[in-house]
Amino acid sequence: MEKIESTKNAKVKLLMELQQKSAERRRRGLFVVEGRRELEHCLEAGYEVDTVFVCPSLCGEVELPQGCRMVEVTEQVYAHIAYRGTTEGIVAEVRVRQLTLENLLSLAPSDVPLYVVLESVEKPGNLGAVLRSADAAGVTAVIVCDPLTDLYNPNLIRSSIGAIFTVPTVACSSEECIAFLKQHKVQILTAQLQDSLPYYDTPMTEATAIVMGTESTGLSNQWRQAADRHIRIPMLGRLDSLNVSVSAAILMFEAVRQRGGK
Repeated sequence: MEKIESTKNAKVKLLMELQQKSAERRRRGLFVVEGRRELEHCLEAGYEVDTVFVCPSLCGEVELPQGCRMVEVTEQVYAHIAYRGTTEGIVAEVRVRQLTLENLLSLAPSDVPLYVVLESVEKPGNLGAVLRSADAAGVTAVIVCDPLTDLYNPNLIRSSIGAIFTVPTVACSSEECIAFLKQHKVQILTAQLQDSLPYYDTPMTEATAIVMGTESTGLSNQWRQAADRHIRIPMLGRLDSLNVSVSAAILMFEAVRQRGGK
């Protein structure tokens, strides 16, 4: 096994570029996963691992699939490449896998799917938090429309604690998503203040897509016009909005409640 003792090693520099540059992730078709738990979720989801950087003094023995390269690094090098100090001494380069809307029908089959749709969400941390709630609520899939961050941003993976791998997640345009939902007779519920009813007065037991926009601008007109119903979370204080991840969690678990908690 190759051992790296310098932060100036070429492999280390390439790893750092993958962490920092979305263009490099697209060019090489690779992204970075940090931490034993996150890597386990990644492997369980069927992703192909290319290279694993391990620090034996921090991670101990590691079982990895055949075919992936393993590189040993010192604690000094690991401190340089790791974003967090509590990730058990493992950082991996993993091959990108792009899911499509049609993949969802076979990957996450359901007679009454529950989709969470996010339009133009910019902050990776918000998207990661939504994915964690989606995993907890057993959501069928998360669909990210017109994304302003790529799905393999390290901050998204970290904030999702691996939920990006446990919840089928697709990036596409709003037009494609609307057409998909209409084709498969999925009711579209848009979260908005205007012309809306309280979320708890809205049936969510049939095939449903909960659609949310950004905190600053909300949803675009094409989603408002495509909606079957408009829903809102009553705001009893002086402010008129919640963080998108908090709002999404409230609406997801209302669907869970209406469906009998299953």
